[in-house]
Amino acid sequence: MQVTVNRKNLVFNPDPSRVIARFLFTGEERALNTIQSILAMSEKQVLLTLNQTLRDYSMRHRNISRIFEKHFNKIANLIKSLDKNPDEIDYSKKILIGSYFTMEYSIESAAFFNPSMVEHPDQTDIKPGCKRVIISFRATGEGHISSIVFRTGILDKSNNLTVESIGDMLEEAEHIRRHVYDKKSFNHKLEEMQEIHGLIPPALILDKLPEKFTYGELRKCIYESRKSVHLTSDKEFLFNQLTWLASSHYELQFSLDTNISERVIFPVSVNEKNGIEDARFVKFTDEDNNTIYYATYTAYDGTTILPKLLETEDFYHFRIRPLHGEIAQNKGMALFPRKVNGKYAMLCRLDGFNNYIAYSENITVWREANILQQPQYPWELIQIGNCGSPIETEEGWLVITHGVGPMREYSLGAALFDLDNPEKEIGRSKTPLLIPNTEEREGYVPNVVYSCGSMIHNDELIIPYAMSDYSSTYASVNLKELISEVKNS
Repeated sequence: MQVTVNRKNLVFNPDPSRVIARFLFTGEERALNTIQSILAMSEKQVLLTLNQTLRDYSMRHRNISRIFEKHFNKIANLIKSLDKNPDEIDYSKKILIGSYFTMEYSIESAAFFNPSMVEHPDQTDIKPGCKRVIISFRATGEGHISSIVFRTGILDKSNNLTVESIGDMLEEAEHIRRHVYDKKSFNHKLEEMQEIHGLIPPALILDKLPEKFTYGELRKCIYESRKSVHLTSDKEFLFNQLTWLASSHYELQFSLDTNISERVIFPVSVNEKNGIEDARFVKFTDEDNNTIYYATYTAYDGTTILPKLLETEDFYHFRIRPLHGEIAQNKGMALFPRKVNGKYAMLCRLDGFNNYIAYSENITVWREANILQQPQYPWELIQIGNCGSPIETEEGWLVITHGVGPMREYSLGAALFDLDNPEKEIGRSKTPLLIPNTEEREGYVPNVVYSCGSMIHNDELIIPYAMSDYSSTYASVNLKELISEVKNS
């Protein structure tokens, strides 16, 4: 492709010092032994051990004693089984017990990759020609567990990015609020996932629930049903699927005193316990010109994937919901930044091979899709997919694509689609826009460049991208030059 790509020198590398304090549970027997040993300690021993722990870790985490207390509360029922009242235990012992059920987890020790970039909601105190941006990343640590993290920076007139100061103390959400479910829509999603009625009568679980129910009410029904029926392996699997689905809705609220670089969206629900993958953020504008930020991502539990939708207005409060419908079954869904002809529009890849487009009147329900692109050129013959949400330009919808070719090499391309009819392709790359160079092809997964979302600034396309699933960087491309090349391809 005869377009000049200006690779920037800024590199985002994984940093093993970026840690969060996670709950640690090593099994009931060992936990009971640990609790009993601490309860038997003298007051002097407790204070000595606790003070040393606080001295070592209080500078690494915001309010570490509060975290210890929260983790103590998670194992309070075990204390009751020892005929002890948790409320009567001395505060210092509570905090010390909590510390034994806490571990540090390095969220980005393995990789820091698959970025997307959007305009920051706060553009105050910015010089003319500059723009504050938010870059999201997939951070991966021990066990290949992925989470979403953020950086902020300012693009200057020449689209050089200055990264703003990074906070020292990472933090998970301060509050997690579960969803209230509608029985009818919940049952529809179950039917999409499997033929539930052929294996478990609806009355066994759903008919016992009110029309609106909570996650806790569902868990209670499942617990009672497990006691009352003989469970074959297929019934047990479906009970697990009920719990799996119900855990997928939640809201997160981060403390207002956190820097955005300190906020970590770590897996919360059962269906994402093995990772939150490849969030594609987009700044969405509705018919009333209101702005909300959406991100589609893939939840992974080690076996099954579930496409999900994250939304936020301020990057403090986040709402997470699963995507429903027959086509909400695969990776790589990317939402258009506004409605098209009165409907939400989404790029997707149903078969792992081709690019598709879907429309819906409901942002969480996606039932039909039409094929948009098929692999055509040598650099994309294995598969073609999107690299983030379409970008609206005067010439059409600009889509950055990825293609997989010989030696499983991932390259980036571009395509242009009609604004009023996004199924009409105006042009596409015959040759790659960006291929892994010598410095980019070595990493966790060699020979891969990949992006989850680009943006336009100062008449250039800014493309943040990952290098071999290990670290990230970005490049800029003259927008007019790129569109001209794509149209003439």
